[in-house]
Amino acid sequence: MDKTAASQTLTDIMAKFTAYIGKRLPTDVREKLAELKAAETQPLACAIYDSMAENQELADKLDRPSCQDTGVIQYFITAGSNFPFLGELEGCLRQATAEATKNAPLRHNAVETFDEKNTGNNTGDRVPWLDWEILPGDDGATIDVYMAGGGCTLPGSAKVLMPGEGYEGVTDFVFDVITNRGVNACPPLLVGVGVSTAVETAARLSKKALMRPVGSHHPNALAAGMEKLLEDGLNEIGIGPQGLSGNASVMGVNIESSARHPSTIGVAVSTGCWAHRRGKIRIKADLSYEILSHKGAVL
Repeated sequence: MDKTAASQTLTDIMAKFTAYIGKRLPTDVREKLAELKAAETQPLACAIYDSMAENQELADKLDRPSCQDTGVIQYFITAGSNFPFLGELEGCLRQATAEATKNAPLRHNAVETFDEKNTGNNTGDRVPWLDWEILPGDDGATIDVYMAGGGCTLPGSAKVLMPGEGYEGVTDFVFDVITNRGVNACPPLLVGVGVSTAVETAARLSKKALMRPVGSHHPNALAAGMEKLLEDGLNEIGIGPQGLSGNASVMGVNIESSARHPSTIGVAVSTGCWAHRRGKIRIKADLSYEILSHKGAVL
């Protein structure tokens, strides 16, 4: 297949997949919401969970986005250095975003900063945002597609802690962010926490944490223990679905981390709302693909 034809095929796949995830939640999120509903004891919270489920059923049936804010499109790319279309991928994803905006349709959410002009197709200066990791020797690409909504993910927070604050300071920061703005982020939330060495590295990791499946664990046992403690503690607050009280505040807490400078701990928090619209797709060198996030998905 020549590069022009291949680029069009890759664009078509990603346009369809981007549109698809705006209308259908990933399997892990759907299962977690059902689990929270089954464990809920407050009547109002149960009614809200029922409404959420009905919303998703209608979005699928009517083939419409499940939330009016379809967000800013972000792609988290783990590409092999031998992926034959590595050089074309950025252009394909940009065009896929524009096509998904028209065909889904998606709300026009890309406004050029300072010009205050909506581009009308969800593309613009550095939008869609692309986050890259390159795997030496691999010939495929795994792409996480994310719709970062204006009320949930985009108002994330980050800071660098003073040396003496330690991991207790990380905990305090997470609780401060969630108790201050969690109600407005459409809970129950998936909470992504980045623990690193500076604000920019922690912020990137907090967003990548949201790409991990609900119920997954950090490979470091101490970090995994902290995920569980934070999840349990945040649920004790009882924010509940849509912030109207209930047994759970969060779907889970995912931590991503890096090594850090000995005198700093960078920490950041990003949140995904209950309608956590993300999808993962694996594309092979021959442009065959496997959808990893949505069981039984057909484009």
